[in-house]
Amino acid sequence: MTTVDRLPKQDRSRATRQRLLEAAVACLAERGWAGSTVAVVAERAGVSRGAAQHHFPTREDLFTAAVEYVAEERSQALRALFPEGAQGADRRAVVAALVDLYTGPLFRAALHLWVAASNEEQLGPRVTELEARVGRETHRIAVDLLAADETRPGVRETVQGLLDMARGLGLANLLTDDRTRRDRVVTQWADLLDAALGQDPS
Repeated sequence: MTTVDRLPKQDRSRATRQRLLEAAVACLAERGWAGSTVAVVAERAGVSRGAAQHHFPTREDLFTAAVEYVAEERSQALRALFPEGAQGADRRAVVAALVDLYTGPLFRAALHLWVAASNEEQLGPRVTELEARVGRETHRIAVDLLAADETRPGVRETVQGLLDMARGLGLANLLTDDRTRRDRVVTQWADLLDAALGQDPS
């Protein structure tokens, strides 16, 4: 009997759901939308296809939930890196952490989902709504950690420009891992933010 089997029923169900979500993101990042079926995800998660469909009746349910789940996990991890918020955050470290959000398997999985959503009528509205929600949360975290005063003209656009730049670096990273160039860009953006937002809060 496995550790999961010994858990109470509710905890077993929660553990199964989490395994499915993590497996879905991994499959999407590695295989893309076309290669990521419910059966493939269920096999990777070590559960039956029926169990997978009990938690997520449709493929669209599974993959939008998976990307949302991991996005929330990454947001929490980002905040945990700077538990004191802007008071303890070095701007360059914040910029580097935000860029890292767009260079891992979550971003790769999300990108496959976006491409699929552009062609799948049922998926499009759900992914658009999910991306808007994730984008708003990431923007809020960035504003907080950068101690950015959005009442000042241009500050909101500056923070959004940072996130757009980070997404661009994430796209470039899909083809080649140019960490040296990325580090130089991060340093330059931190300097630009200090000039645009005011003195480094740390």
